[in-house]
Amino acid sequence: MALTRRSLIGSVAAGSALAALPDLAPTLARPAVAASPPGDVVGKITVGYQGWFSCPGDGAPIGGWWHWSRDRFQPPSPANTTIISWPDMREYAHGYTTAYPNLGNGQPAQLFSSYDQQTVDTHFRWMQEYGCDTAALQRFNPFGDEGPTRDAMAVKVRGAAERFGRKFYIMYDVTDWTAMQSQIKQDWTTKMSAHTASPAYARQNGKPVVCIWGFGFSEPSRPFAPEPCLDVVNWFKAQGCYVIGGVPTHWRRGVEDSRPGFSEVYHAFHMISPWMIWRATTLQGLDDYYTNVNIPDLADCVAHGIDYQPCVMPGDLSAGHRRHGDFYWRHLYNMIRLGSQGLYVSMFDEYNEGNQIAKTSETQATTPAGAGIRALDEDGTVCSADYYLRITADGGKMLKGQLALTPVRPTPPVVGGGPPPSGNLAAGRPATASSQNGPFAAGNAVDSDRGSYWEGTNNAFPQWWQVDLGASHAVNRLILALPTGWEARTQTLSVQGSADGATFTTLAAPAGIRFDPAAGNTATITVPATVARHVRVTVTGNTAWPAAQLAQVEVYAATGSNPSPPTAPGNLSVTGRTATSVSLAWTASTDADGIAGYQVRQGGQTVASVTGTSATVSGLTPATTYTFTVIALDTGGTPSAPSNAVTATTNPTAQTDLARGRPTAESSHTQSYGSANTVDGNPDTYWESANNAFPQWVRVDLGAPTTVGRVVLRLPPSPAWQTRTQTLSVQGSADGTSWSTLVASAGRLFDPATGNQVTLTFAATATRHVRVQVTGNTGWPAGQLSQLEVYAA
Repeated sequence: MALTRRSLIGSVAAGSALAALPDLAPTLARPAVAASPPGDVVGKITVGYQGWFSCPGDGAPIGGWWHWSRDRFQPPSPANTTIISWPDMREYAHGYTTAYPNLGNGQPAQLFSSYDQQTVDTHFRWMQEYGCDTAALQRFNPFGDEGPTRDAMAVKVRGAAERFGRKFYIMYDVTDWTAMQSQIKQDWTTKMSAHTASPAYARQNGKPVVCIWGFGFSEPSRPFAPEPCLDVVNWFKAQGCYVIGGVPTHWRRGVEDSRPGFSEVYHAFHMISPWMIWRATTLQGLDDYYTNVNIPDLADCVAHGIDYQPCVMPGDLSAGHRRHGDFYWRHLYNMIRLGSQGLYVSMFDEYNEGNQIAKTSETQATTPAGAGIRALDEDGTVCSADYYLRITADGGKMLKGQLALTPVRPTPPVVGGGPPPSGNLAAGRPATASSQNGPFAAGNAVDSDRGSYWEGTNNAFPQWWQVDLGASHAVNRLILALPTGWEARTQTLSVQGSADGATFTTLAAPAGIRFDPAAGNTATITVPATVARHVRVTVTGNTAWPAAQLAQVEVYAATGSNPSPPTAPGNLSVTGRTATSVSLAWTASTDADGIAGYQVRQGGQTVASVTGTSATVSGLTPATTYTFTVIALDTGGTPSAPSNAVTATTNPTAQTDLARGRPTAESSHTQSYGSANTVDGNPDTYWESANNAFPQWVRVDLGAPTTVGRVVLRLPPSPAWQTRTQTLSVQGSADGTSWSTLVASAGRLFDPATGNQVTLTFAATATRHVRVQVTGNTGWPAGQLSQLEVYAA
């Protein structure tokens, strides 16, 4: 069985972070002449399709729980699993019951089989509905025990693609395929080439498409030398195929995840598609790759007449990378503004690595209870099951020019911005309590199991139980329940709400609430619609047991009687900032039902909830630019349109390198040693000017006038960079034209014994541009710097 691609996460991130989206490097225009015209992969959205799940009883030759379990002959369970995300199962005609606990809603935990034709049809229908143009069907070594199942899956995919008007092609993965050189040719000739007769088989430049993933990777599971790999590429080209290379991230430089010596192999492909899973995990990381890897990658491809199809990814759901869609959209935006010839989405159905775009469990109500699997609302933002398919659709429109290029995600997590699909805001959310008796923990009250319950310490009233809804909502109703078989009792309790978990207001005053098995042992408490993120139930008495008891707490948002949304908040402005916070103010909204409160949004996420017209957003990163908007909520929970957007940059600290990732310029450079290397955070890359031509200079644009007082200059720390003295000065400028001296010219010693670095301090000066001018170097006849770091006074 093939190894998971998760094993490739060891590659280090390229370069360093850009401060924020508005300061990214200038957008490239599309190449004047692309290597190929639009076809089935150029100008299109391609999705990687595994199609590798099977279950006992589905008829698959391989048998067992293929790719669902580590031991495929035992049902998947928390202790025997290969998956980290859970599919939304509502549209599959048939499911297979696992050994996982029941879902949070009490239903059995079932999974689908890719071997069922209805599953493949469902997936390709989704591709049709959400604008996925082409599917790359993964094909691992078919000469082992999975071969017959892989062969059958190719037939099933072909049929579904024909029925739903999609394209598909074969994507060979050579992982652990030691006899690849001869067997891949045999497999294509005797089996897979027959599928090119289908009108659904993808063609580019009139040629059937085939992809080979894995050449040049440095992992032991792909030990191939360049010669057999080049032979295979040229063989497929001789068969009349358009050949795509699924290559390492750092293919162009032949370092890190790439073996050296593969340049000829890489440049033999018609299209290059570098791998990206786990290479970047933050928005900042995506921006780093855009500047330091993707831009030069595309330039190399254009120079060699190769199409460029970068990998884009939604992010690992289990690791919290997704940022409710912002991560995926930033990746799409970066690669489209770059001018990529096509995009490869990794992956469509990769529940094993958590980077699937196919429909996924929305909340803990449809996820196995207590299994630790994150649903789409994992960061507190409610998302519909098809959210990442909808983002893919919008990304495809932007790629094709049907949607304006925009860094702002146009796709709402829930269509129409409506309430969570399950309605119950508390389902599966984090819960806490003032105490618990034995195993009767607070989480039992939100696990959708009426048989489990929370119980406080006995004989110790008052006690409280609390749930974090993840975001603020206009709460107006709670449903409380005890186990159905318990005898009747009355609990004296009240309800409180809070925006921050610290300051609470009373939503329902203390009252005796009757729980009667004749009425299902449930009670409904209606409260005035109040914006709250944290909801607390405080119990001061119980007629049947000397402790607080709750088996289920459901929280619902107000539906509202006024169909018209509030007016948008006006005149949003920045009223203050520190290194870690930004203060905002705005004018009030109006609504016939009244205004319940306001939510401050950043990157689509609610970062503050208040009832007044000002807020301070804390916990921010120094010297980083953020964009904010504000929405209003009426007493029925209806949101307004967003306010105007404002952008603010937090103050720097003395420890913040203000030059990191900023635009640079230079008097000259030699070979590939450009000025951008001085701000990429990598001490081993460097700028080197033209030789024998002093004076030379390199400079950085901080983006705005900033008070600075220190620069750190570095050379590579390797002992190979022997001691040298560079004669240099430091200048500052507000406009990049008129310069003043910050540090006078003098000889500066760079010694590997002390880190090959020089620190220069000077009087605090407000400047936007910082320039280092070099007039001499005892170690090499040129100016040389690996890092130019600038710090606040």
